[in-house]
Amino acid sequence: MRKLSRNDGLEERSLLIEALLSLKDEGEMDRFLTDLCTPGELSTLAERWRVARLLDENQLTYRQISEKTGASTATVTRVARFLSQEPAQGYRLVLDRMKKNANV
Repeated sequence: MRKLSRNDGLEERSLLIEALLSLKDEGEMDRFLTDLCTPGELSTLAERWRVARLLDENQLTYRQISEKTGASTATVTRVARFLSQEPAQGYRLVLDRMKKNANV
């Protein structure tokens, strides 16, 4: 089996994004993620998302978030960095969108 080159990896990432965008509702997303990810991977993704939400509430210390979620302090720190400093701002985009939709 041929190893993916860097360009192939970018193409595969693009195709994954396209697949995710094709899903129509929560049920379809759940089915796809269940097939795509191991239970451990899904748990890790959910844990990071919970960490991001708790960080956004700005009421707990990193250590308290770590204790509450079971995430390592390194994970909490990494999520905090991506939430506030990294250019992609994916966490921020979704957190803000979900807040806006909750207020509608």
